[in-house]
Amino acid sequence: MASSSSSRLLAAAVLAALFAGAMCAVKVAFTVEKGSGAKKLVLKIDYARPGDILAEVELRQHGSEEWQPLTKKGDFWEVSCSKDLVGPFNFRFMSKNGMRNVFDEVFSTDFKIGKTYAPEE
Repeated sequence: MASSSSSRLLAAAVLAALFAGAMCAVKVAFTVEKGSGAKKLVLKIDYARPGDILAEVELRQHGSEEWQPLTKKGDFWEVSCSKDLVGPFNFRFMSKNGMRNVFDEVFSTDFKIGKTYAPEE
């Protein structure tokens, strides 16, 4: 009998954790800034997760297995390549609180400067 009641408590705890995680879903938006071009991407990233700050951002280009780190410069994140960038672009974040998120195919190579892109939910 105690086993059955422990199982129910565990199931309730798991459901509560999943619900809490859904309520704190990460909202992110990427605005392509001036200076971006075929070999360079400059982004303003709006990351909305209460009490958390981005620590690392990485980019993976279409067809690649390699993650490239972006560099934080003021309010912007940048990455430069020796060859033309190939989209659609995937992004991987790590926050200062240790939260990791991956956003796949956020926008493509035909991006527009000044336009804001958000991952599909």
